[in-house]
Amino acid sequence: MSFTVAIIGRPNVGKSTLFNRLVGRKIALVDDLPGVTRDRRVHGAKLYDLKFDVIDTAGLEEVDSESLEGRMRAQTELAIGEADLVLFLVDAKAGITPTDVTFADLVRRSGKKVILVANKAEARGAESGMYDSYALGLGEPTPISAEHGQGFPDLRDAIVEIMGEERVFPDEHRKDDADDSVAVTIPAVPRSLDELIGDDIDDPDADDIPAYDASKPLRIAIVGRPNAGKSTLVNTMLGEDRLLTGPEAGITRDSISVDWEWNGRKIKLFDTAGLRRKSRVQGKLEKLSVGDALRAIRFAEVVIIVLDATIPFEKQDLQIADLIIREGRAPVIAFNKWDLVENRQMVLADLREKTERLLPQIRGIRAVPISGERNQGIDKLMAAVASTDEIWNRRISTGRLNRWLEGVLAHHPPPAVAGRRLKIKYITQVKTRPPGFVISCSRPDAFPTSYVRYLANGIRETFDIQGVPIRLVLRTSDNPFAGRAKKKR
Repeated sequence: MSFTVAIIGRPNVGKSTLFNRLVGRKIALVDDLPGVTRDRRVHGAKLYDLKFDVIDTAGLEEVDSESLEGRMRAQTELAIGEADLVLFLVDAKAGITPTDVTFADLVRRSGKKVILVANKAEARGAESGMYDSYALGLGEPTPISAEHGQGFPDLRDAIVEIMGEERVFPDEHRKDDADDSVAVTIPAVPRSLDELIGDDIDDPDADDIPAYDASKPLRIAIVGRPNAGKSTLVNTMLGEDRLLTGPEAGITRDSISVDWEWNGRKIKLFDTAGLRRKSRVQGKLEKLSVGDALRAIRFAEVVIIVLDATIPFEKQDLQIADLIIREGRAPVIAFNKWDLVENRQMVLADLREKTERLLPQIRGIRAVPISGERNQGIDKLMAAVASTDEIWNRRISTGRLNRWLEGVLAHHPPPAVAGRRLKIKYITQVKTRPPGFVISCSRPDAFPTSYVRYLANGIRETFDIQGVPIRLVLRTSDNPFAGRAKKKR
């Protein structure tokens, strides 16, 4: 990206709507209620042929610095400092307010390049508000409608004019005269499953299973109940006050992604809104926040479930863990606020016993005591995350699986159902993330659930697939003679 743009203005002038329009997706939460946005969010944006980073910010208000709104203002001022260009938004429909005048002066004193943008210019009577905005002393306003996508060619021209073409298009006209040939790799034709298994269970591809790449980028979502310390944990990891925190519950609304690096590994962290019980979720805004958090879980690879160590394993904590398991993500539990716990050895033993007892569907889940506020246990937590991600990506050769299955069938064969013995032919792993296995057998619908669970637990223990979900599917092979009528002589 060539430059960074911050969208600044008082509450409810359409900053998040403009942010979503520039990004091309509805990422930021938008509502008629003022003050929806609290944390600053950075994302890549595109405006016709311009590409840049855009920062969505909280609405500026004149309040005490120790209040929640005051901390939101501090985040916005940091965004102004990070930006190369400021888009100062005003509501052309509502006109200029004393708050606009105050913060226009703040932006002017920052010394940043500023474009005055008059949003909601499509409304009746918006012209008078646009003309009033000249009094802010920020130059000629650019009328747009972020909601309806109007006026963006003028906004593009204004950005190019104030930033200069050299900054906006740094490499636009450079051409590489080197060889433009592209090497095309033709993938090998995969062998059929029958050819792969065959009569011999030795797996010829056992040496071709790629090793786990511990340097690849990793996406981590941090979830939990409200006020469990999720944002504080992210700030401690980053080493800066990147996210808004405080004693108030439910501060975070948007799912904010931030880039981080741990031991040379690039990581994208997703801080999410606190998840309350469904019956307590009230109002459109909180429902949007919950939906945003659920999307972050689905997008992540590893999910850190933050529990308050002083009141762990509430019903909602277990429901959040079950949701993550059903989504197939790799979970890790962080017992936060460990600095407030007394008799730590006894409490830790009790917590681990409860973890095994209350989450039997995912044996061996890793649980680490931490203190997000005091930076304790973060390295152990990340080591558990890396280990869980490796298991989540683990692939087992077909030969090893079928040798294990042979021993299982000899020791504990499937039961007979309705006087007919159930038969298992072979097993193979068909996917990772999470590990998924297919067992070819006769009459899959007749297999008892207890025996399927026995097989899943056997795979988990034999191949050390602890702490991640396992998908086990039973299927039968097609009968080539099914549906054919018997010929009459």
